[in-house]
Formats: sequence, C-alpha cells, structure tokens
Amino acid sequence: MTSKKGAHKMATYRQVQTSFWQDGFVLDLTPEEKYFFLYLMTNSKTTQCGIYELPKRIIETETGYNRETVDKLLNRFVEYGKVAYNETTKEIMMLNWLKHNRINSPKVKACIAKELKIVKHKPFLEVFQALCKEYGYGIDTVSIDYGEEKEKEKEKEEEQEQEQEQEQEQEEQQEVGAGAGASSTLDDLPDKTIPQKPDPVTFYMNNITAAIPPIIVQDIDQWIAKGHFDEPEEIIIEALRETILNGTKSWKYTTKILIGWADQGLRTLQQVQAAIAEHARSKTSNKGKYSRGQSTELSEADKAYLDNLRGGQAPQDDPSYDPAQDHELQKLLGQLQGKETE
Repeated sequence: MTSKKGAHKMATYRQVQTSFWQDGFVLDLTPEEKYFFLYLMTNSKTTQCGIYELPKRIIETETGYNRETVDKLLNRFVEYGKVAYNETTKEIMMLNWLKHNRINSPKVKACIAKELKIVKHKPFLEVFQALCKEYGYGIDTVSIDYGEEKEKEKEKEEEQEQEQEQEQEQEEQQEVGAGAGASSTLDDLPDKTIPQKPDPVTFYMNNITAAIPPIIVQDIDQWIAKGHFDEPEEIIIEALRETILNGTKSWKYTTKILIGWADQGLRTLQQVQAAIAEHARSKTSNKGKYSRGQSTELSEADKAYLDNLRGGQAPQDDPSYDPAQDHELQKLLGQLQGKETE
C-alpha cells in the first residue's frame, strides 16, 4: 500500500505491478477471475497485513455480483491456495500478500502491528507469523503482540488453581463435618470454569512444525465447517495424534484418516476413540494367534481395516503438499460427499 498525506486526511490506494498481467497464474485465469483477483487485492477493506474483514454482502455491493457468483469465485481462489476465508468472522487472508508487499518501513511495521490486534480469527495470526519467518522477517522484525493475552491467560490459570484449591478444601470440610450434620449447597461451591476449546492449528504447530503451511490451515478450517463430525476440533487433533503415532507428519495421511472416520459415520470423539481401541484389541488378538505358530502377516481383514481407518501407507511429509491438487484425495472426498447426499 502507498499512502499520501493531504491537507486533512490520508488518501489510501493500492499499486498493482505491471508484471501482474504476465504472471503464469494470472494468464490462466478467466476474465471474470482476473477482475475478482484484482478486487481482492484493491477493495475498500484491504489492509497492510493482508488480513481483513470482508463480508460477502460487501463483495456483492462493490463488484455487482450476486451471492452465488461471489461464493463460486471466493471458493475458487480458496482452492487455488491464494486466499483463506473464515465464514464465522467473515475475515479473508491473502496468502501471498507478504511475498509481494515487503515490510521495510518502521511506519508500515507499526501499522501492521496495529492491524493484527483486531484480527478475530487467531489461526490467521499464526499463519502470518509463520510467513514472516519464511520470508525472513522473523519475530524481531514484525512483532505480533500476544503479551496482553498471555498475561490474561496466566492470571486466569492462577484463578482456576485457587478455585480448585478452595473447592478441594470445601470438599474436605464437608467430609469431616458430615457426621455432625454439616450441609452445603451448590451455590456455596465456586463456578466451574469452562475448558478452552481445542485448536488443531496450535496442536499441529506444537507437535509437527511451527511453520504450518497456509493451505493446511485452510484445509483444517474446511474440515471444521463441513459438518462431518459433531466435535470436529477434537477429532482432527485425534487424527493428528494417529498420524504421529504411525511415524509420519503428512497432512495427506491425516486427511485420509478423517475421510475413513467420516465414511464409517463416527461423529464424536468417544466413537472415534472406541473404534481405535477396538482396532487395538483386534491387533492384540491376532498377535496371540500368531504366537501359536501362525503367520506373522496381518490378515486381509486387518489390512482392510487399517486402510479404511488410517488411509493406507503413510507417505513422507511434503511442505509444499496441496490437498486441492491431490487427485486421489479429491476423489475420496467426492465419494464421501456423494455418500452423504444420498
């Protein structure tokens, strides 16, 4: 973004490099897609950080497209890996924004730091941080201030510990005074603290790699929004655990686990864990048979179960892997979607 200072206000406008029109990706776009791509880069809501709130009704008003066309074009650029869109917060992230908009000026850095504080979809901040590292900015170059949030979290944890200690003391007092007719009501107990919702993106960054590819963040959001599971965040984390336990860090492997579970109609974490436990018992039973002199190879039924539950042979991790370009995976997802609409 380039800004010029007038007499009383800042006039904001966007610059598009002339090389845009010769870019290999742009050359393959339809005229409608080129127009929409330019709109996403230059509309009235764009920011210096490339993350901004863009309700679909605003897109309709500014482009003249109806909702059906807006959905079609937006989903197309999500599939292209150029943007990520969160339906809940109505925020969009331009995934290549930092690649083409260098962060050099102290004023620009200050502007970005201010913009990041109002981003609602926190996984976008994590992706932004990873991209800063990828393009050589690092934590010291562009500071994403989590200080206040961390301080609040620390205070909240301390309060929870105090509440737990008080609750334990009250329970002990109740046990001692029970014989003397001591009584207590629910109102006397401290409020139960609602546990924080699990975050698959954070789990991925903590257990697989901190530099999570934006396309995987986008894919996680889609799995949460698809409605295949009643507890999508918990089940995605469970699939990531299974992936790690099977000696790989491949998101394709995780996706095939999720497809297998959805295909079996497993909707809750309890159902998923029960299926995993049942499979473990089956393996133990088979080992008992093998110890009596039978072949040590898995049965065909066991192999089929493994393939269905865990998606077959675990591939190696590929940081450039794009689920949208994986024809095998898209075919499986298509079959699953078709099965659910029957």
